[in-house]
Amino acid sequence: MFGLLFFIFFTPGVSEFICTSSDLELSYTFCDSTAYAFMFNLTPCSMVNISVWKAALTWIPRSDIHFLKIVFNVWYDGAKALLWKELLCSGADDEYSVCGTLKGETLVSAFDIKGSRIKFPKGYYSVIVQGFSDDSENNMLICLNFTMIVKQDAF
Repeated sequence: MFGLLFFIFFTPGVSEFICTSSDLELSYTFCDSTAYAFMFNLTPCSMVNISVWKAALTWIPRSDIHFLKIVFNVWYDGAKALLWKELLCSGADDEYSVCGTLKGETLVSAFDIKGSRIKFPKGYYSVIVQGFSDDSENNMLICLNFTMIVKQDAF
């Protein structure tokens, strides 16, 4: 199955559909009330026997990206399942293409997401992804609330 590709000026509060298949449904909203120019694509749209997903991102950030800390909060059927933090850009020897993007520039990036060794049980997942321009997590650059519905157990 192919993912849905789109580029929009996002209207806050409206859910944006990424993909659906017999075993997975994926969509997102923004956590704040600011409009974004943003596109995200993921293929294949499946949780079954996937070792690598192909992702594509297009985004016009609201401020320069010299420092970028990403925080993932994952809930499974309403219970907190994971908190993970990753420093992507520190301003020195950065390896990611997002680092150094200036406010108003169009960031275009394609990357692989390695398939999980964990089999996701059937259920409703909420994944909050926040990007901060400081280590104290006070200056948020972007906030996405992904909804992932796994329709069948992968066991």
